[in-house]
Amino acid sequence: MTARRRIVRPRAGRIAAVAAVLVVSAYGVPAVVLAGEVPPRTTAAGVDIGGLSPAGARARLAEAFARPGRMALAAPGRTVTVAPADLGLALDATATVAAAMDGVSTPAGVARGLFGGRALPPRVRVDERLLARKVAALARAVDRAPREGGVRYVGLEPRPVLPEAGRALDRAAAARAIRDAFLARRSRVTLPVRALAPSVTAERARAAAGSAARAAVAAPLTLTAGGRRATLSRSRLAAHLRFVADGRGGLRPSFDAREVAAELRETLVPAAERPEDAAFRIAKGRPAVVPGRAGSGLAPTAVSAAVSAALASGTRTAAVALTRVEPALTTERARALGVREKVGSFTTRHPCCAPRVTNIHRIADLVDGHVVRPGATFSLNGLVGRRDRERGFVAAPMILDGRFVDDVGGGVSQFATTMFNAVFFGGFEDVRHTPHQFFISRYPAGRESTVSFPQPDFRWRNDSPYGVLIRTSYTNTSVTVELWSTKRYDVESRSSARYAVKDFPALTDSGPDCLPMGGAPGFAIDVWRIFRKDGQVVRKQKFHTVYAPEPRLTCT
Repeated sequence: MTARRRIVRPRAGRIAAVAAVLVVSAYGVPAVVLAGEVPPRTTAAGVDIGGLSPAGARARLAEAFARPGRMALAAPGRTVTVAPADLGLALDATATVAAAMDGVSTPAGVARGLFGGRALPPRVRVDERLLARKVAALARAVDRAPREGGVRYVGLEPRPVLPEAGRALDRAAAARAIRDAFLARRSRVTLPVRALAPSVTAERARAAAGSAARAAVAAPLTLTAGGRRATLSRSRLAAHLRFVADGRGGLRPSFDAREVAAELRETLVPAAERPEDAAFRIAKGRPAVVPGRAGSGLAPTAVSAAVSAALASGTRTAAVALTRVEPALTTERARALGVREKVGSFTTRHPCCAPRVTNIHRIADLVDGHVVRPGATFSLNGLVGRRDRERGFVAAPMILDGRFVDDVGGGVSQFATTMFNAVFFGGFEDVRHTPHQFFISRYPAGRESTVSFPQPDFRWRNDSPYGVLIRTSYTNTSVTVELWSTKRYDVESRSSARYAVKDFPALTDSGPDCLPMGGAPGFAIDVWRIFRKDGQVVRKQKFHTVYAPEPRLTCT
């Protein structure tokens, strides 16, 4: 009897085959399912984009990053709100989604898609130059230099200036904080600021005020130049002297000679040696240049250094050297200014011989011959300064708080009104003029200006490319202002009728300072300045003026 042979297949082979089928199924099926989609449980900056198509993921990211809108950048003393795009920041949604899809079909990517998740940092585009410029602009508003300790004077008495810490925006850290906040989708960023310590302590400032600063103004100081001598009084020293940081933690005297240099020049520089500005004279109805010349003068910086060094060493004498100085207006510059013809002129009249006439003539003399450069602003108070008896002004009536009072320089508003009208018809820019409180019948209604010191001032700007020469003249009953330049416009004035008329009250007062007032109604009026060029109207400017009723005041 023949025995049968039994064939037994290895069990291990069957297991391996089944495993292979399972592996293929486990990898192939999800790969097919996941193909074209962002893997599940994928986030970017906390935004869930898993399971979306690339286009859908990009749209969701763009919406999420647009939602916070503008970013508030906060620092001490300054908070600005700005759009991320204006900072040079933008989401790169395409690159972010591409990073999420990278490797999605690999075994590791499939495993991550089946069993895990992924948190991706979003990709952003940064314009580093734009971001740096924006941070620098913010720093200019935030930064504050430390205030150093020092000494200033109140009269002759030294007072310590106590130090204060400053601050500075940390620009590199601020740029990083802004980028991080954009990545995290935060709408507010607190920017880092570091403190800046002053070099001079409060103790040193107090010590200097108690000793060195007192000694500096204990006696006058003498300046010498070429055998001539000038004295700075204690009060003049103190008015322009400070003690400032020396860079080594201490204090040094610092004298500012800019305001006293012209005064010292009158004493230390012979008149024949001083520079002389080019000027203009009117010959046969046309302006001609009178040449200027260079001369000797004092450099304010040299005077400052000499006085400061003398005070630091404890001496009371300082030598200063004269230097060659060009005139402020050279002959060449004067000829290039284009002063060719009369472009504006006006005359106002007044009764003869009252004290106010003296003031009108004096201010006219001080202004006569002044040249206003192209683009410069003329200030009547800035040129003339305070009206005082030392320069020939006298007491005369003026309007103050609704009453007539006597004051030194009263009446110069007539000159301001005359100049205002010359400027009006010359076509130059009115910067600031202030009409009188009450209407004064000798002036054109709505076309006049008061002036006092320091305010109100009369200011106008030479908005032409040419220089403007101011010429003044007067008689016992009138004052005239002429402006010479190159004509640009023909100017016409038109006025409305007076409206909103208000009657005046009748008042009585007593006392030695009472000045009677005649009484006049108040009203409003509009004036138009009409500019014409080649016969065509190119511009109109409206002036609206309201006058209060002038009371009839009887002095008993």
